[in-house]
Amino acid sequence: MEEERILTGYCRQLDASRMVEILLEDGKLKEADCAYGSCIYESVCPIAAQLRGED
Repeated sequence: MEEERILTGYCRQLDASRMVEILLEDGKLKEADCAYGSCIYESVCPIAAQLRGED
């Protein structure tokens, strides 16, 4: 089953807050409308932390 969610937080790449729409399939991340997975700031990104379940 697919589920859409919207996460909010600070984006270092944009140097601003933003909303990120994600698509989950069976509870696992399938797609995110940001550079998650290849962003150079991912290790310090609050949104990426939410995606990893570290919030």
